[in-house]
Amino acid sequence: MEIRKGKLLNEGKAKKMYATNDPDRVIMHFKDDATAFDGDKKGTIKKKGEHNVAISTVLFKFLESYQIHTHFVQVLKPNEILVKKLEIIPVEVVMRNIAAGSLCKRYGIKEGELLTYPILELYLKDDSLHDPMINVDHACAFGYALPDEMQTIDRIARKINAVLKSFFSRRELQLVDFKLEFGRHDGDILLGDEISPDTCRFWDASTGEKLDKDRFRFELGNVEGAYEEVRSRICA
Repeated sequence: MEIRKGKLLNEGKAKKMYATNDPDRVIMHFKDDATAFDGDKKGTIKKKGEHNVAISTVLFKFLESYQIHTHFVQVLKPNEILVKKLEIIPVEVVMRNIAAGSLCKRYGIKEGELLTYPILELYLKDDSLHDPMINVDHACAFGYALPDEMQTIDRIARKINAVLKSFFSRRELQLVDFKLEFGRHDGDILLGDEISPDTCRFWDASTGEKLDKDRFRFELGNVEGAYEEVRSRICA
């Protein structure tokens, strides 16, 4: 079936979602817009959408080779991918391997400290509430997911972490932490959204240089160069 783009379904800070002539497929358009700090900081990162499509495509395909199923179907344009239509579970999963960001602020841990055990955190996906941290009991009690779904998400997230840490290590990148989103599709839990410098913290394994959206958040300069560098290492 030839896929045709339909109406705009919704627009977020980094992406637009479009319907297609296939009710089970939607188009995800990646924008060059960048935001931080709950949208208080806004800007544009040149070719960010194209970089994130290229990076996410490689990583989704790599995860599929490990029987980690995702919503990815195919690339349509440099900044657009076709994906399976998911019923999104409004719980964001954050996996942490090295102390950074809000973890340091909450617990007084020094940035860069290697965690002896990966930490999995859950956040409610709700901008109006500033994405508060929740736990499995909240997710189940408030009807966001079933207990067995949360167990599945926990298992998949930890497997993704193990697989990707090794992948990035071979490319001289440290996977500091990253965000995942999941959804339901035909009775299965699939990985959705994207995996990119927008959703991950990457540090150069030798120098510790930040190669992700933190360069935009904290005015570190050379934001476009960081995205290009990650793409070149992953997509080579």
